[in-house]
Amino acid sequence: MLDALRRGAGTWIAKIFIALLVLSFAVWGISGVFTNFGQNVAAQVGDTDISLIEFERAYRTDLNNFGRSLGRPLTASEGAQIGIPQQSLARLVAQAAMNDKSTDLKLGLSDDVLANQIQTDPNLQRQGGGFDRALLTNVLRNNGMSESEYVTERRDLAERQQLAQGVVGDLAAPTAYAEVFNRFQDERRDLSYLLINAETIGSIEDPTDDALQAFFEENKEQFKAPEYREVVLLEVSPEKLMRPADISDAQVSDEYERIKDRFTIPEKRQIQQMSFPNKEEAEAAAAKLTDGTSFADLMEERSLTASDVDLGLMAKTDILDKTIAEAAFAPEATGTTGVVEGRFANVILNIQDIQAASTQPLSEVSDEIRQNLAKEQAEGESLDLMTEIEDARAGGATLEEIADRFSVELERPAPFDISGEDETGAAVDLPNADGLVTGVFDSDVGIENDLLELSDRGFLWYEVTNVIPSRDRELSETRDKVVEAWKTDELQARIETLAVETAEKARSGSSLLKLSREIGTTVETLSGVKRSDTPAAVGSQAISQAFNGPANTVFETLAATAPARVVMRINSVSNPAFFAEAQQVQELSAQLSQQLQDSLLSQYVSNVEDEAGVTVNSAAVSQAIGLMTSAGQ
Repeated sequence: MLDALRRGAGTWIAKIFIALLVLSFAVWGISGVFTNFGQNVAAQVGDTDISLIEFERAYRTDLNNFGRSLGRPLTASEGAQIGIPQQSLARLVAQAAMNDKSTDLKLGLSDDVLANQIQTDPNLQRQGGGFDRALLTNVLRNNGMSESEYVTERRDLAERQQLAQGVVGDLAAPTAYAEVFNRFQDERRDLSYLLINAETIGSIEDPTDDALQAFFEENKEQFKAPEYREVVLLEVSPEKLMRPADISDAQVSDEYERIKDRFTIPEKRQIQQMSFPNKEEAEAAAAKLTDGTSFADLMEERSLTASDVDLGLMAKTDILDKTIAEAAFAPEATGTTGVVEGRFANVILNIQDIQAASTQPLSEVSDEIRQNLAKEQAEGESLDLMTEIEDARAGGATLEEIADRFSVELERPAPFDISGEDETGAAVDLPNADGLVTGVFDSDVGIENDLLELSDRGFLWYEVTNVIPSRDRELSETRDKVVEAWKTDELQARIETLAVETAEKARSGSSLLKLSREIGTTVETLSGVKRSDTPAAVGSQAISQAFNGPANTVFETLAATAPARVVMRINSVSNPAFFAEAQQVQELSAQLSQQLQDSLLSQYVSNVEDEAGVTVNSAAVSQAIGLMTSAGQ
């Protein structure tokens, strides 16, 4: 078909779907479930069907694109959680609505125009210019589209573009609109402020007994003892079962010979490499070296620095080009070599230093080998023992009985809370098993729990033996923490009180300089601050308030780091000059114009959808996502 259309070419499939209609479609309201339609239909807009194949293709593309942006593939379930199926279907519905309206309005374009658009698409041009059919074939194959489907998509896209152009045209943001936004972005303010923090307040004295008791009673829930649980643990792992003493010297020696390469440091050479654009230049340079020119002089002659030629200290296997590797590590390769014809360039090498290969002797690594052999042996034993323990549990044996039967140590850690901490707040030493603590607190006394896998190929069984319920603590049990909490609250209250009082004095006419001397701090200033600035000391909240009033406004608010606060005065307000022809304003106007066009087109598409009517085959869509999941998505 493309041959009939002047051997045209296509653009990237993703661009077909979103080139024009990547708009901020809000949460769109399509409802209903098909009742008398084929299961191969995902949705219907007016009289236009959206096939499941179209939906699957769009969804798969969106899922893969989102995964690439995250740096890892996404599963279908993860895609569903963030709404990718809904977004894909919403886009297809919008496109179908636009296609329907284009047909009603009898929009279209000739084969000649379509062919020209296809063959001049910049995405499929070969180097040097001209359409590259191989690129088109690759795109179609990767996206599961036929050539005829592609041409149909391009024609539909062109018609949608005509319709969109008719709706929004060259709609431009009014100059006054751009001026308001420009003022908002570039307005600047000069500020002065006092920072009131813990240093300003000074040390907080210990509370009286009455004050402490009252604070404790008001905040008793904060100091409540959490629920603790006692457990027994049965761990079977290579670390627990390994017996290095059972490994003979002969086994260690045999293993050493088998893996000797692991303990061998290969020969390394300090290599410089000078590349040439062609063999003739390389040979001319080699002749100069033969006549007595040094490698360093040749570098200077060619305006090369050490970083241009140094490859570093390399082993033979570190060099990707085998020809260059052989030349660099030839027995006779010392000093400069002749011309080496590499895969990508002609080079001359300069060998500066050679470090001979070396191997660690058995005496230095025997302990490591013995431990590894013992661990490998224990891995098999732990799997066998796991099976036997599971059989015993199935027969009703308790962990205590199993530990006695198989001579495995039963562990009884200190009682711990949901955070894994004991009653002193220290972390309890527990096996590294995901879900252990949460599993313990989801279980109860006398309940048999599923085994957990350990990170070292081991297994863990646990049983809850006692539940220590949460309770109110007495003040004497947690006095130090209560005192600390009281001081924290008191510091915050004093900072806030001082900040409010200081701000009120400033509003009444006192200068910040005078007030700074009274409270023992200094006046700081900020010049030319914009809304988008976030000075380290005052933070974003203060800057936001600094743009909420006119010059000479005084306010107090939280500083960047709680509980510190700032008392701030707006010294002056500077509005930016507006020049419609300035580059910054031109860029802003273009952005605002695009937003207006997108908003208008979005409303138009929504209205078209409402007029046409949209229904969705929810069961078929869910099945399609499930099929893609089972296929390994």
